[in-house]
Amino acid sequence: MPDLPLPKNNKGIAILGLLVSFLALGLKYAAYAASGSVALYADAVETIINVVAAAGGLWALSIAERPADHNHTYGHYKAEYLSAVAEGTLVVVTAFIIGREAVEGWLHPMPLLPPWRGLALNAAATVLNLGWGMVMLRAGRARRSPALVAGGQHVLSDVWTGVALVAGVALIPVTGWARLDSVMAGLVAVNVLRVGWEVMRESIAGLMDQAPGRETLEQIQDIIAANGEGAIEAHDIRTRIVGAMTFLDFHLVVPGSMSVNQAHDICDRIEAALRAHMGSTLVHIHVEPDNLAKHEGIVFWPRPTPPAVANSKHSA
Repeated sequence: MPDLPLPKNNKGIAILGLLVSFLALGLKYAAYAASGSVALYADAVETIINVVAAAGGLWALSIAERPADHNHTYGHYKAEYLSAVAEGTLVVVTAFIIGREAVEGWLHPMPLLPPWRGLALNAAATVLNLGWGMVMLRAGRARRSPALVAGGQHVLSDVWTGVALVAGVALIPVTGWARLDSVMAGLVAVNVLRVGWEVMRESIAGLMDQAPGRETLEQIQDIIAANGEGAIEAHDIRTRIVGAMTFLDFHLVVPGSMSVNQAHDICDRIEAALRAHMGSTLVHIHVEPDNLAKHEGIVFWPRPTPPAVANSKHSA
């Protein structure tokens, strides 16, 4: 899919997401009204939650983009995680509502109206969600926004639900089995419950300041190692990622005879490199003299003598 021109701030993307949710809701409700299908009704109910979640995501992003103040000196980035947790909770509640409708439809199956018009409308909403969900997920990952990623995952879950519903409901007139409608609604409920759990799990990990993955940690270590020339070692590296902001602190050991200005220059060089590669990054570096070296972490100096040089000296 080609890259679409998107608003520069995340709040603008959230506004577009809210408009898309309203449009998808209109299509899905029209699909239910045209068919009387319990499964399509369940899909429309889930989309109501999408609208509420999109509004919540917009609110959270508005809070998260506020600058740091005297009450929130580290910024408001975690508001995105609160939105994602709330969205996950709403999704789980939706799953139980849909499940109840599925049970009711199984116990008291109702004959469907001709479903073809309803299926066409639902398919249109599914295509809309597919396009927008991919846009949100890509933008959320590129901008490291938990709220956008959670919203994108939620919208894409609707896509697979929509595909299954169109296929399943289309089989009802062919098979003549009215309860297939309720079975499809039950499968929707299970899928929605799964997505809600995943969204909540990832968001709670962020609220608990879980360390990023090994790949990110290795990238940070490589950046420090490549830009710490003049220092002896860097140890006790700790990091956490909150929304679009990376928080990082570590101890940097320098020679005891090094001036404050020289040590400060090394710190500036490392910080600039980290921000260039990681984006918005808040770095705290605790400078220590060489007698506090732990001989672990990232060792800059003394560098090991290359084997070729060592052999030549030995032969001499």
